Amino acid sequence: MPTTEEKRLEAVRLKARGCRACPLWKTGTQTVFGDGPAPAEVMFVGEQPGDKEDLVGEPFVGPAGLMFDKAMAKAGIDRGSAFVTNAVKHFKFEPRGKRRLHKRPNSGEIEACLPWLEQEVELVQPRLIVALGATALRSLAGKPLPVMENRGRTLPSVFGVPMFVTVHPSSLLRVPDPAEREAAFARFVGDLKKIGRVLSEARHAA
Repeated sequence: MPTTEEKRLEAVRLKARGCRACPLWKTGTQTVFGDGPAPAEVMFVGEQPGDKEDLVGEPFVGPAGLMFDKAMAKAGIDRGSAFVTNAVKHFKFEPRGKRRLHKRPNSGEIEACLPWLEQEVELVQPRLIVALGATALRSLAGKPLPVMENRGRTLPSVFGVPMFVTVHPSSLLRVPDPAEREAAFARFVGDLKKIGRVLSEARHAA
C-alpha cells in the first residue's frame, strides 16, 4: 500500500507533466520523475533522462541504468530500497539522423527543474543524497563544483541534507579500453560501498 509520501509524490509527478519552466518540454516526450520508496534513506540524483528513459518514462533504465544496477548489486545495495531521480526531468538532445544524442543541460534548465527536485527531497526525506556527476552536483550544491576533486567526499547540499559525490555511471560507458573500464567500474563500486559508512554517520548525527 502506498505511503502518504508516495501518494503525494504521484500528485507532484502528475503536476510536473504540464511544466513549461524551460524549453525542454517542447522536445522531450515526457517528464521523467524519480522512482523508489518514500521515505528512503538514500536518494541518488543523476543528470537527466536519456533516450530510453524519455520513451519509457522511468529513470535509469537505459545503458547507464544497467551499469548503475550492476554496480549497486556489486556494492551490496538494494536499488529497490533507494530513490533514484535526475536533476533535470526532460531529455535534452541533439538530433543526428535517426538518433537523439545526449546534450548536457545548461544552468537555466537545471535551475528551472530545482523546485521539482526540492519536492522529491521533501517527500523522500533522505538521510543522504548521492550526486552522480557534474549536473547533479551543480544542482545540489547550488553552484558548479568539480566532480573529480570532490569525488568520495560528503558535502552540504542546498536542501540541508548531506550529499556524497561520485561520477555518473554513463562515464564508465565512455571508457574505450576494457581494462581501464573495469578499473573505473571497480572504483565506482568502491564509492557506492562508502555510502553505508556515510549513512551510519548520518544516523548517529540525527
